[in-house]
Amino acid sequence: MLGRAEEQDLIASFLDQAASGGRALVLVGEPGIGKSTLLDAASGMAAAAGRRVLRAEGVEFEAESAFSGLNQALLPLAGEIDGPPLAAALDLGHARGPAPDLMTVAAATLSLVRRAAAVLVVDDLQWLDRSSAAVLSFVARRLSGSRAGFLGAARSETPGHFDYGNLATHELSRLDDEAAGELLRERYPLLAPRIRARLMAEAQGNPLALLELAGSLRGRQAYPRVMDRAAHPPPRRVQSLYAARVADLPQETRTTLLLAVLDGTGDLDVLRTASGDAELLSLAPAERANLVQVGVPRLVFRHPLIRSGIMAASTAHERRQARLALADALTGRPDRRAWHLAEAATGPDEVIAALLETVADGTLRRGDALAAAAVLRRGAELSPSAADRARRLSRAAYAERFAGDRRDLGRLLSEARRADPASGAALEAAVAAAYLLLTEQGDIDSAFHHLISAIDAAESTGGVLADALQTLLYICWFGGRPELWERFDAVLGRAGPGLPETLVRCKDFYADPARAAADSLAWLDAEIDGLCAETDPADVIRIVDSAIFLDRLGGCRQALWQIVNEGRVGSGSTSTHTALIALSIDDFFSGQWAEADELLGELLSLSRVLGYQMVWPAQHVQALLAAARGDFPAAWTLTDEISRWAESRGTRQARWYGRHARTLAALGEGDFEYAFLQASAISAPGVLAPHVPLALWAAMDLVEAAVHTNRHAEASAHVAVMLDSGIADLSPRLALTVTAASAMAAPDERAWPLFEQALAQPGADRWPFDLARVNLAYGARLRRAQSRAKAREHLSAALDTFQWLGAHPWAARAGNEIRATGRTTSRGKAHTTQLTPQEHQIATLAAAGLTNKEIGERLRLSHRTVSSHLHRIYPKLGITTRSALNAALQET
Repeated sequence: MLGRAEEQDLIASFLDQAASGGRALVLVGEPGIGKSTLLDAASGMAAAAGRRVLRAEGVEFEAESAFSGLNQALLPLAGEIDGPPLAAALDLGHARGPAPDLMTVAAATLSLVRRAAAVLVVDDLQWLDRSSAAVLSFVARRLSGSRAGFLGAARSETPGHFDYGNLATHELSRLDDEAAGELLRERYPLLAPRIRARLMAEAQGNPLALLELAGSLRGRQAYPRVMDRAAHPPPRRVQSLYAARVADLPQETRTTLLLAVLDGTGDLDVLRTASGDAELLSLAPAERANLVQVGVPRLVFRHPLIRSGIMAASTAHERRQARLALADALTGRPDRRAWHLAEAATGPDEVIAALLETVADGTLRRGDALAAAAVLRRGAELSPSAADRARRLSRAAYAERFAGDRRDLGRLLSEARRADPASGAALEAAVAAAYLLLTEQGDIDSAFHHLISAIDAAESTGGVLADALQTLLYICWFGGRPELWERFDAVLGRAGPGLPETLVRCKDFYADPARAAADSLAWLDAEIDGLCAETDPADVIRIVDSAIFLDRLGGCRQALWQIVNEGRVGSGSTSTHTALIALSIDDFFSGQWAEADELLGELLSLSRVLGYQMVWPAQHVQALLAAARGDFPAAWTLTDEISRWAESRGTRQARWYGRHARTLAALGEGDFEYAFLQASAISAPGVLAPHVPLALWAAMDLVEAAVHTNRHAEASAHVAVMLDSGIADLSPRLALTVTAASAMAAPDERAWPLFEQALAQPGADRWPFDLARVNLAYGARLRRAQSRAKAREHLSAALDTFQWLGAHPWAARAGNEIRATGRTTSRGKAHTTQLTPQEHQIATLAAAGLTNKEIGERLRLSHRTVSSHLHRIYPKLGITTRSALNAALQET
């Protein structure tokens, strides 16, 4: 631990903070820099303090073994696991029911670790298997408020599945000359100064390299020639030393060590079976050479570079024989057995390829589509026939599409077509190809016709057909043309029975929600009420998509968050995209604008990672937020980007979305002429356009713009069609906007009761921005009718809400109207209500410079909740920025 005083202090602080409120920390650095030594020291300190310590490590050669890292970590708590999710994931033998999804396993693991108040110490995070990495990164981020800690170590710049991007990290630097010299003098006091200097130069401050190079010297032997340091950095030199040490071992020892490396679990029973060495006596020379420790029930390598050294010292034939021996020993673990057989294969083998396909089916059912795609790609490589190779490549493309990852889609589909030109007709390939055409090129017609042909030729009525029809439905929705919907109805009729009811029932809500039948609405409400954790995610998304334009997302939020959290644990998916969009839309209309910003940022980041180019639905919500807040340059930039996407691809839905956001921006700027033109392009005055869902959202905007531009006939005509169509019966929000639009278009004597009726709609306060706009319109109308006292009442209500939301241009308009009544508005303390105790506490901490995350950790709140509180605090204090908090608090 020489030269690591800073790190020892850091770990002591980490353990104290973990014990009092939960903490996570990741050490990063090159191999041999001392990460494992520091983890050992931390484990000892925690154990000495009476803490429970759980240890695990990622293993380079077992990344295909699901939950292997988690199994290591939680095995000491196996007796405390009483639920099926973890029992199934850890293969404890008493699990019942279907395989659990990652989110369920992650939540159960978090609960167990928090309950045990354990310190979870995980080495080599970069080599954790995908499922363990997802679960443990989920746990590490959610220990706040517990007495548990997570301490991990990862190699610098080595990719892996564990995401520690937002966790606290500390990078270990190399030892300076003073610490390196002291380490050599302590361990090897008889070294000559010349040799010590040469060793220090060769090791370059890497402590493992320093000690292993020194240990390789024999007696008075001079140090070997100086190596090329660029070509042989310290970790590589150490690996070469380990390989040489392994080469000196007996053959049976090297064989058993190779089995241990390739197995990866350290399970002694597996090693006994695979090696035929019941007592594992062959490992004794490796123990004496200080390469491994053999304990109960696992074998542990002294350092990960030893594994690399063993692999470097082995031949391809030896590795193949070891894989075959492990496959024979793992007959009870078909997933691991299949992978060992695949790695041992020297050429095409249909038996192994079929085993891999079976493993991929199970992996896909458990929700890890990307892992399933990787297994299918390996199965394709081993497929003897071109048709089987093409089919497995097509299925791999379908799995990646299912995961929302389009980075390899084109390549996989091209390889499948080269293997078998007829493969493009397969339904899975057609779904993946249509998805690629839609999201990358926006080619609505090609995607539509290609997919219809594959559906017509399909014989299956299973999940792939349902997914194909769902994809076709999206294509129709994006295209927005009646003829597409007519052909979809015909295809749906030919598909026959066996399709999910939600797919059949929800079609009309996608196509034309304005004309939804009453019995269909009752069915949708029942389905929303019945959403739960066990609901099929595909059904959840169909129901959510149906609920968007009917203002029923509030009842779907729990199910949507379930999908988002599962996506955060795993790798994300098309369902995650939809859930994030739906939540952000609901956040905009319900006034949770800070959360909407965060969700949209997460969505766009996920889209960049997965290569997902069709981001205009997210840009639409961003543009609405910018327009409402008065950030008009951003609103126009975003709508221009949406329009460019729409015009170059003929995507009508995107075109309407861009016009909708432009309408709101124009209303905010007071450009009612432009607002009328944009709203009219979505749905003409007096017409509720079929197959244009946005006509519902733009209806009140059109009427307001028409009234302000003296187009009273157009306003009245549009109100008439809104009333005749009965859309006010579809949702409380639509009842609010339809009644308000009727009031805007009516003469004064009819307008007053209509405004009052609109504001009295049950649940109207769930839509604060819309409600404030109605109060503003009502107050302005009253002010012009010289009813100033009552005007001020509604205008003040509008002003308060707009300020709370941060809708600055609308607040300015409300303020101007108040001043026109003869009363000035005031800011700050005189105009605000008193902060609640919690709001005052949050404001004080924010003024002191703490971040939202730090405030949340201190007050046991989520950072999103803190953000929402601050957005309520600002208008109460009459400010708009965080930097103004301190002065505002001193005035109150």
